[in-house]
Amino acid sequence: MREKLSVVKIGGNVIENEAEMERFIHLFSEMEGPKILVHGGGKLATQLASKLGIASKMVNGRRITDAETLDIITMVYAGLTNKNIVAKLQANQCNAIGLSGADADSIQAQKRPVKEIDFGFVGDIDGVNTTTISNLVSLGLTPVFCAMSHDGNGQLLNTNADTIASELAIGLGEKYDTTLYYCFEKPGVLMDVTDEASVVRHIDTKKYKELLHEGIIADGMLPKLENCFYALHNNVKSVCLGNMFMLNQNNDLFTTITL
Repeated sequence: MREKLSVVKIGGNVIENEAEMERFIHLFSEMEGPKILVHGGGKLATQLASKLGIASKMVNGRRITDAETLDIITMVYAGLTNKNIVAKLQANQCNAIGLSGADADSIQAQKRPVKEIDFGFVGDIDGVNTTTISNLVSLGLTPVFCAMSHDGNGQLLNTNADTIASELAIGLGEKYDTTLYYCFEKPGVLMDVTDEASVVRHIDTKKYKELLHEGIIADGMLPKLENCFYALHNNVKSVCLGNMFMLNQNNDLFTTITL
């Protein structure tokens, strides 16, 4: 029997709300077994940039990362946000270690090639260092990754947190039975977007095709679900979508996705 490993990605809507954050940290700390946390922090980065008179440029919901913006992201993601989360986890008896992809060569990436849009210092992941990360986990530590990678030549890169979580779960799927948790505002995939109780509790490949055909999975949920199935086809055992309360063992109101 292989050991289970949970990889949890938390969104900015929780990070920016003190009460929500405290609640999430408690739920995450209570999760049994080895685990990894991945976070972004985009809104805080935008706020700090604004205070410093640096305009934030977004295209299709993705941040254009020039040199000045990269400095801000590094300060907010790898500094302020990451260390606050680690400190809060320590207060909940969860022995965490804060990391960027550059630390211990954990996440290697390359600068995104320029096609129609130059995204600047944005990274597309090449690989994760599964040996080092699993060594940290086996020491009883909980790695907390911010949304940054590096190119191996001294350059930090802004990297999508959903993708980091997915690639970590895929890479570590060689050694563990990995479950990937995407925490967002909704309690899961909803049959009716106006009814938060209409959660689709289980989606497999057949159900996914049905929901696509019916137009229930559309817009912003499409890339999320594509990410989920990509992970499932590459070593990940299951993917869970929902709000933070899906981390509570007594709650089953969330979406579990399997092949």
